[in-house]
Amino acid sequence: MHHSFHFRVPEEKTIRYIAHTDCKNEADDQFTLCHLLLTQKLDVRGIIGGHFAQKTPSGSARESCEEIQRVLSLMGLSGQYPVLEGADHGLKDEATPVDTPAARFIIEEAMKDDPRPLFIGMQGAITDLACAILLEPRICQRMTCIWIGGGDYPEGGNEFNLAGDISSANVVFSSAMPVWQVPKGVYKTFCVSLSELQWKVEPCGDIGAYLFRQMVELNDALGFYIPWPHGETWCLGDEGVICALLEDAERTGGYSVVPAPRIASDMHYLPGDGKRTIRVYHAMDVRMDLEDLFAKLALRYGWNPRGNA
Repeated sequence: MHHSFHFRVPEEKTIRYIAHTDCKNEADDQFTLCHLLLTQKLDVRGIIGGHFAQKTPSGSARESCEEIQRVLSLMGLSGQYPVLEGADHGLKDEATPVDTPAARFIIEEAMKDDPRPLFIGMQGAITDLACAILLEPRICQRMTCIWIGGGDYPEGGNEFNLAGDISSANVVFSSAMPVWQVPKGVYKTFCVSLSELQWKVEPCGDIGAYLFRQMVELNDALGFYIPWPHGETWCLGDEGVICALLEDAERTGGYSVVPAPRIASDMHYLPGDGKRTIRVYHAMDVRMDLEDLFAKLALRYGWNPRGNA
């Protein structure tokens, strides 16, 4: 897998990682899943397909799992990672978990006797992690959550991943689990143009061609919808899960440690109980992260542009 790279990451510096992605929601999750699987620092233990549809039941968690399998196939990695299906919908309250293979997988991995740290990167609604916490609270001392979601501080407000399950966000924010939150204003800074993706991603094998094509197809399909997307640019917002782990640990200026809020039904932030803090990012090293993605794709799959045809 990593013969393309003329360096290795010492095992002591690797991180156990669970990928959680609403992979068929739009077009950015696929880029981040690919990036995760090309990153030697991350020992990806499993990949969870999360729900994203606003209606219930939706089948959207199953759709995410199917898209995960498609990405694995195009990367030449079929069968090399467990793929677990998460809950099909958000929680009905903050006390009742949905018992799924995904939640059980999180618990199983967290309770393993492994000295390396364990992170879960949540690229969508945070339902499956909340379910795992409700089923087995001891995992909170044994792993860290990175979440792409929530509105900007201090007010908060409407944000897609949070809208998918406000109750679960409150479960996780009020738990003892360390949380690194990448809110909307920060994840929106992972901005790329379609021209850059045509130049840097499309030429990189079957997976690069697919990543670019599925984004262009969605861009075309949503042409009638004026607010989003923007026609010639896209946001690879889920990249925040990787960026947080690749950034220099001594570079602490990009985040603040704040009292964990409680989240109201309109997605605004309210004061929490004051006993619990979380890490909230306000800037990330976008250049380093995106260039790392483009370099890994080219090193692993080659770079063969089709010219102007």
